[in-house]
Parts: sequence; C-alpha cells; structure tokens
Amino acid sequence: MKYEPGQVEAKWQARWDDEGLFRVTEDSPKEKYYLLEMFPYPSGKIHMGHVRNYTIGDVVARYKRMKGYNVLHPMGWDAFGMPAENAAIENNTHPARWTMDNISAMKVQLKRMGFSYDWDRELATCDPEYYRWEQLIFLKMYERGLAYKKKTHVNWCEKCQSVLANEQVENGCCWRHTDQEVSIREMDSWFLKITDYAEEILDHCDKLPGWPQRVLTMQRNWIGKSHGAIIRFPVVDSDEVIEVFTTRQDTLYGATFLCFAPEHPMVRDLVRGLPEEEEVLGFIERTLRMETHLRTADFTVKEGVFTGRYCLNPVTREEIPIYVANFVLFDYGTGAIMAVPTHDQRDFEFAKKYDLPLRVVIKPEDRDLNEETMTEAYLEEGILVNSGPFNGRPNLEALQDIAEYLEAEGMGRRTVNYRIRDWGISRQRYWGAPIPIIYCDHCGTVPVPESDLPVVLPLDLDLRPNGGSPLPYESSFYECDCPRCGRKARRETDTMDTFVESSWYFDRYACPDYHQGPLDVKRVEYWMPVDQYIGGIEHAILHLLYSRFYTRVLRDLGYLKVSEPFTNLLTQGMVCKETQECPEHGYLFPEEVRKGRCALCGKEIVTGNTVKMSKSKRNVVDPQALVDRYGADTVRMFCLFAAPPERDLEWSDRGVEGSYRFLNRVWRLVMDHLEELRGAVTYQGDEDLPPALRSLHRKTHQTIKKVTEDIEARFHFNTAVSAVMELVNEIGQVLAEPAQEEGKTWSVAREAVETAVVLLSPVVPHLCDELWEKLGHNDCLIDFPWPEHREEALKAETRLVVLQVNGKVRSRIEVPVSLGEKEIEAAALADERLARWIADKPIKKIIVVRKKLVNVVV
Repeated sequence: MKYEPGQVEAKWQARWDDEGLFRVTEDSPKEKYYLLEMFPYPSGKIHMGHVRNYTIGDVVARYKRMKGYNVLHPMGWDAFGMPAENAAIENNTHPARWTMDNISAMKVQLKRMGFSYDWDRELATCDPEYYRWEQLIFLKMYERGLAYKKKTHVNWCEKCQSVLANEQVENGCCWRHTDQEVSIREMDSWFLKITDYAEEILDHCDKLPGWPQRVLTMQRNWIGKSHGAIIRFPVVDSDEVIEVFTTRQDTLYGATFLCFAPEHPMVRDLVRGLPEEEEVLGFIERTLRMETHLRTADFTVKEGVFTGRYCLNPVTREEIPIYVANFVLFDYGTGAIMAVPTHDQRDFEFAKKYDLPLRVVIKPEDRDLNEETMTEAYLEEGILVNSGPFNGRPNLEALQDIAEYLEAEGMGRRTVNYRIRDWGISRQRYWGAPIPIIYCDHCGTVPVPESDLPVVLPLDLDLRPNGGSPLPYESSFYECDCPRCGRKARRETDTMDTFVESSWYFDRYACPDYHQGPLDVKRVEYWMPVDQYIGGIEHAILHLLYSRFYTRVLRDLGYLKVSEPFTNLLTQGMVCKETQECPEHGYLFPEEVRKGRCALCGKEIVTGNTVKMSKSKRNVVDPQALVDRYGADTVRMFCLFAAPPERDLEWSDRGVEGSYRFLNRVWRLVMDHLEELRGAVTYQGDEDLPPALRSLHRKTHQTIKKVTEDIEARFHFNTAVSAVMELVNEIGQVLAEPAQEEGKTWSVAREAVETAVVLLSPVVPHLCDELWEKLGHNDCLIDFPWPEHREEALKAETRLVVLQVNGKVRSRIEVPVSLGEKEIEAAALADERLARWIADKPIKKIIVVRKKLVNVVV
C-alpha cells in the first residue's frame, strides 16, 4: 500500500472529531495541564509562523496527555482591531464580515493540520458575549480608580478624521494618505492604572523561573524602576515651580539650564504672549511628528528652542534658561530635566550648540577639569567640587546626603520613579469593544449600568469614506438617556485597545459558556495559571506585561486566585526564507524568476538575504499548498526537525522533501513487514537475545529515554525526531539481515517499531494512528500511555560493531565495551564471515569509526 497522506489525514481527523477526542472537562482525577499558544488575528490564511507555533504546542499537548495529564488545549480569535478596518476599505466589505469569513477559513486550515484543540471552548473577542464581561471589568476598574480619563497628545490625520498609531506615521505623513502631514492634537483618552501594580509586577520577575531571561529583562527595563529625587526649580517672575526627577542629585550644583519635553503642559502657559511663543509652538509641532525612538536615538541631532523664561537652580540660586528639547520625553520622570553639560554627553553637545554655560562639579582624584578646554563630558566617578557643603566628598557617597539636604530645605524629596506609564486604551476606531461610559451635561461622566451591558457595537454601520469611525456620527449609537437623571446624554464613541481583549482571553477559555459573570471562579481556579504559554518574542512587553497587570486586577476583583497568568513561557523563533530581488522590480515571487533572472525584465536576480517570511518580501510559503502536496504530518515534522523552537527556522524545500521521504520510509517499514509484525508478540525483555537483537532492544529504550528528556526538559523536538530516525535506521538494518532466531527477531522488531510509532505520534499523529491501527490496535495513540524506558535494557556490557568490506555491511560482532580500537580491529579480522568476504584480497586500509564500525578496504 502506498502512503497517501491526504486520505490518511482526512480519515483520522474525522474520527477524532466524531469521538470528541480533544474535549476536556474539569472533573478528571488526573492532574491538570493547561497548554496555550497565543491566539491568532484572523487575517485570512494561516502562515508558516502560525503552523510552527501551533505545531510546537500540539506536540506538548499530545505528549502531556499521553503522560497522564488532563490537558486543556483551546483555540480562539483575537478578532477586533485596525487590520480588519483596513481590509474592509481595500476590499469594499464590512469589518465584521471580513473577520467572520476569515475565522471560518482559518478554522478549516487549523483542523486540516490535525491540532488537538478543544473547539467547544472556541471564542472570538468580537462576540458581545465576550466583550460584555470586558466592559463589566472596565466598570469595576473605574469604581476603584484604576480606569480614568485625561488629556494626551495623539497623531491626527485630517483626511482620515482619525487618530493614528505611531506605527501608522511614515515620514511625518499618514501611511494611507502619503500627501497628508500628520498633526498633533491634545485629546481626552482613557487610561488603565498599570503603574499601581508596577512594583509588584517588577518584584515577580524574580519569581518566574520558567520564563526566558531575555523576556524578563525586557520587562524590567520597560518598567524602569529608578531611585532618585524630585527637585523643585522655581520659575523666575512667577509662582510656578518646575519639578524635575533625577537619579543624579550629586550633579545639581552643575545644572546650568533646564529642558522641557515638547508635550509638557506647562510650556504653552510659560510662553504665552512672549516674543518666543510662535517659534516654540512651531518647534513643538515639528518635534511631535517624529517617532519617539528617533527623538532619543544617538544619531538624531539634539535640538531645542529657548522659551524666553528662566528658573532658579535651588542650590546655587542662579537664574538658568528654560529650553524645550527634542530629546526630552514627557513619559519619563516629570517630563522636564535639569541639564548638567559637564557630566552628561547629550547635555554637553546641546550646551555647545546653543552656547550655554558649563560648570564642573565632579573631578577625577588626580587632576582638575577646565570647562573651557573640555571636549566631552566627564562621566566617571570622582570628587565633588563647586558643590557647596559637599565639596571634597566622593560623588556617589554624597547622593543620599544631598537628597536629605533637599528634603530638609524644602527644595525636593527622595522618590522612586518608574519608566512605565499608565496604559492608554482609547482608540478612535470603529472595530473594537465600546467603552461603557455615558456623558451627561448635568451628571458628568456616568458608567453604563451593569444591567445595560453589553454596549453592543452596531454592525449595520459602514466605515466613513475616509476610513474614520462612524460611531461619533451615528446618533442611533451615541444618543442615550443618562441612567442617573434621565436627561439626554451622549455615549462614549471611543473603543478599547485590542490588547485589553488579549489580556484575559486565557481565563475565559476555562469557562466560555459561563453567563453569570466574566469568570466561573471554581473552573478558573482548576485551570489557571496556564502551565505552558507559547508565542513570539515580539509580544515580550506589551501583551505579556498587560496580561500580568490584568491578572492582578482580576485577582483583586475576586475573579482569580492567581497573580501570574503563565507559569512557563516559550518564545519561538521566526520562520525565515531567502529572498530573490531584481535590481529594477524589487522582491520577486518564485514564479517571477526564470533561470536566475527576472521574468519581467531579464536582469540577473540577487539572492542571499534570509529574512522573516513576509508578503512584502515575497518570500512567503503557503502552508496549504504544502499540506495539499505532502500532507499535514510532513509540514509538522519539518517545522519541528529543522531547528530548536527558540531559534529561527530557515526554510528549505529540500528539508520538506526529506521529511516526506522519512515518513514514507516509516510507512514502508511497517507495511512491508505487516504480517510478520502483527503475528509477533511484543518483546518484554524476558528472553536472552543474540547480539544484533540485544542491540536493537537497547536502542529502543535509549530512544525512549532520549525523546522523553528532549520533550520534557528542553522542547528540543529536532533532536527527539533525530533519535527516532536512528531507531528506524537500526530496525531496517536488523530486518535486512537473515534472521538467526526468527521468532525473537519479529518480537524485538515489533517492540522497536511500535515504540517508534508511539514516540513519533505527537509529531505526526495521523500517520502514527494509521500505523497503530494497522498493527492491530483500536485506540488512538493520544490515549496510549507514554512508554517508560527500562534501566536494565540500557546497560551495555558489550558493544555491537558493524563490519564492512569496501563500505558494504558483511557481518556484525559483539565486543566488550572496554576494548580499544586496535583490539576491535583484531576482533573484526578474526570474524569468520568477514574473513570469507576478504578471502585472499590484499587489505589496503582498515577504518574504525567511533568503536561502532570497522570498514576493511580491499
């Protein structure tokens, strides 16, 4: 029988579905194991990144179930978001229709891959039955002061009549309308108070041993805890005081100017009516069009503008000028910095550019510094000078005393600062969960009553021609009555950031059919936390950090009893492929390349860049085409065999072919010997065996041990598969030799073959279930216990050595494991079967390979 993956896979997927094989409940006596991959955005088709991520998870889920766990392995859809709006505009359709059609298509594709999902728990975040509870959680947070509204600066496109994310601003223009400059607007936005949990989230970074250190380091840096002082700089000729956060209060005596972030709300008031006002406001407008990371980049020219105002250095009492600078960020500290040009290189360059004064306040122990001859800032430790009562002291030792002095004199206070800022969740977009707030002219801001939830996003609206949200213009949505006074009121038309949906979906998987509240506490307590979470490193900060915050909020609201959502985290690498580029036409599809040249212009193409698969690079491989040609099992196997999961996977067509050939080989190994294998009794280790069979029995148990350790401890599926390949090779070698004791041969072979099939089953489940059935078993392998290796089988007093003549196997011998190469060579030449093949031919060379093989060249 020929291996027909399409037929085999369709058969077993239908059986798994009919039997509800992956359905799971909470009433099992088994220990629970919650395995979860980050759910996908329904973009239309699954890509190879999806396939790799979900295959990794599926192997772990199947393995854990075979190990005796009650495994929860759910799937759903991160269904809200801007891409659906963009696609709706491009394809002249509605975001809801586009999203639901894509969900249907992707679900078929995921099922075709044979993933062991409990589809009874499927959810989509655009379903009112999902986001109604999200709206309730928002109201609970609002009651506790964890949700609030404030003014903030946003990117605004006049043609879109919409706010743009930073990623949608390209060269200062709207990504959709490239001729439309983006302006900066101050708007009211809703925020969630993640800063209230910053310290706890930071502390618990040390309590997540199952997370990659790289991710934890990124989160620690994003939270950005620093100890320092708030210092008060009084504004000259004003009652205003500018507060500055610094970790370097030891340099305060050297502060010769002050810089505001362009967004700082004090700036406009300070310059109002001054000759400098127009120039300052123009500078602010230009600067805020730049992306934040570019403003602070080393290569960006440091620029600023004088406000026309001065403030007092609180310790020197000198008047120092106030600037607005492009490199100061409102999101760090207080949004204003004291500038000490002699001890900060950025400040030094700025001072030189604008001819501002310098004052040395830290010097090396062995020499003095001269401001007039300095060519760069002095950044090392040293001795304080020009620092009043602190002169002569080591600068770092004086930090604490200076902070206490500032507190005693009313000039400042010690504090802890966090880089992280509260989470802005307002989106002036249509395709998202409505924020459940009502505005009344008499009552102010009023939460929607719980009994009126959900505030349903109307699906009978079309996006405005410019792509903007229709909600602010649709009176049937925004007009309502105030729930307090009954007067006419207006509904909030902003929708929530889609990261809100993805910050608790894993909790809802535990009880997707629960209708009395966001979570069924009992069922969630059984399943949470997630034992193993799998996803890309690109989510290290936002999604994972927001999820940790949201979990704590749900804990404090009484819905959860855990503080951390994910016990273990695996961040898989990207799927990469070589690009093909034409000097004239750019990146090319494979079908646009003929004999190394561009089919469009005939020019020679350039290859060699191996980058992440993406549509823009035209190096995408369609998983569905591969499944249709080779079968899902081949695609699954290649994704696991080509690289460890945490590394990038470099695509190889030959690698896919190799995986397909191996599966065909396994198929033939069983089918070519099916009658003998089915007629044999599986070897139980209770009989003496000849050397070759004893070696195969030992190899079988070595493979069990190796595969188990590779999956359990390291998720190194590539080496696990490689170990099974070695076992299959040895089975083939034994069966190719004339059987010395035929009954024992097939008994040991059956043990080895069945072991190979069982160990491969999490990786290639369709093929293995088919072969398992062929071998006479009725149950699916996911319910078959994972094999345990026998220690006594691993012990080797002797070693099997393969003997070759001119590279062809002619005999095998058993030798003591203690023998050296020369002794093994002598034992080989003494073997009668090898001697008959050598006969009287002169021996040119004898090669001993790793004490396992002797090749006699005659």
